[in-house]
Amino acid sequence: MLAINLQLTAEQRIQRETIAIMNNRRYIALAGVLIMGKSEISEDIPTACTNGRDVKYGRAFVESLTDAELRGLILHECKHKLYRHLTTWRSLWQIDAKCANMACDYVINLEIKDENPDGFAQLPDGALIDERFRGKNSKEVFDIIYEEQGGEGGDGVEGGDSLDEHDWEGAQEMSDAEKRQLEQDIDSAIRQGALTAGKMGANVPRGMQELLQPQVDWREVRDEFVITTCAGKEYSTYNRPNRRFMSAGIYMASAVSEQVGELLIAIDTSGSVSDTQLAVFLSELKAICDTMNPSGVRLLYWGHEVVGDEKYGGMDTPIDQLVTSTKPQGGGGTDVNCVCNYIRENNIKAEAVVVLTDGHLAGDWGTWTQPVLWCILNNKNARPSVGKYVNVTL
Repeated sequence: MLAINLQLTAEQRIQRETIAIMNNRRYIALAGVLIMGKSEISEDIPTACTNGRDVKYGRAFVESLTDAELRGLILHECKHKLYRHLTTWRSLWQIDAKCANMACDYVINLEIKDENPDGFAQLPDGALIDERFRGKNSKEVFDIIYEEQGGEGGDGVEGGDSLDEHDWEGAQEMSDAEKRQLEQDIDSAIRQGALTAGKMGANVPRGMQELLQPQVDWREVRDEFVITTCAGKEYSTYNRPNRRFMSAGIYMASAVSEQVGELLIAIDTSGSVSDTQLAVFLSELKAICDTMNPSGVRLLYWGHEVVGDEKYGGMDTPIDQLVTSTKPQGGGGTDVNCVCNYIRENNIKAEAVVVLTDGHLAGDWGTWTQPVLWCILNNKNARPSVGKYVNVTL
C-alpha cells in the first residue's frame, strides 16, 4: 500500500493560514488587505519582507513556525500594509533604518498580542514587544529608541532586531501610478472590509476604526457654515438668536436647515499630499456627507488642473455610496485656481464648496462665486484669504 505524504509546502501553509485568518470573525474586516499584492516564498529571505504591497516569506522560516505563529507573521505583514508604514514613515527610515523598522514592529506587535488572548495568532520568538510603547505611534516609538541610542541606531535596544525586513527602497521604486493605485486599493479594502464586518456582526479591529474616524466635528462646522452661508430654515439653534424677538428681550432660536443643497467637494491630490493625508481626506469626505446631508455632491480631484469629476445623488449614484465608489486621481502641482476656473467653465451651480487640502498652494486662494469652506491638514500656517477654514492636525 502506497504511503501518502500529507505534509504541506510552505506555499500551501501560507495560503491555508491566510484563509484561516480571513474566516476568523475578529479579522473579517482585514480580508481585502490580506489578499492585496503578491505573496510568495523565497529561498533568500531569512524571515519575511514587504514593500507595503507585496510580501515575501523565507521558506526555512515558515517551515520553523507553528500554525499560530505563522498566522501571527501573516498578520504582522498585513498590518504593515494596512498602516502604509513604508510610505508614511519613510522620513524615519532616512534618519535611521534600523530604528524605523523596530518602531513600526513594536506598534503592530502589541496590537496582534492584544487581539489574540486565545492564542489564535502568536508572534514568533524574538518579536519586539514592549509595554512602554502602548498607545504610541511609530514616530513616538522611533524618537524614544533613537534618543536611547544617542542617535546612533538601534544596536543596544532591548529586544533585538525587527521581526522582518522592510523594503523601503522597493516601496520608493514603485511608479507614481503604482503608488496611487496602492493607496486607492488599501483605502477601498479598509472601507469595504469594515462594511462587510458590520453586515456580519463582526468586530472591526481598533486600528482600522481609527483609520475610518474623521478628525473634524463636522456637525459644529456645519451649524456655523450653514447659518452664515447656506439657505434653509428647518431646525433651531441658539448659536444665532432670532432677531425678531430680541427687541422685546426675548431670546429665541433661529432656524437652520438640516440639509444643504448640492455641495461641491474639491480634494487636493497634488504631489504634496501624502498617501496618508488622502486617506484622511476621504474619511472627512464621509463625515461631511453624513452631517451636512447635501441634496447632491459634485466631487472634484485636483492639483494643477482638475483630473477627476464625479457626481452623486439620485437612484443611480446615491451619496451614501460615495466613499466606496469614488476613484481618486493624482493631479501634479497645486493651484486651486484650476477648481475656480472649472466651476465657471462648466457652469456648476453648487450651493457651497468644501476644499480639502494641505494648504501648500503654488498661487493664491482663488476667486470663488460660491461660499467656500477650507479643511486644511497639517499646516497651521495656512490662512485662506477667502472663505472660512478649519485646521486639522494629525
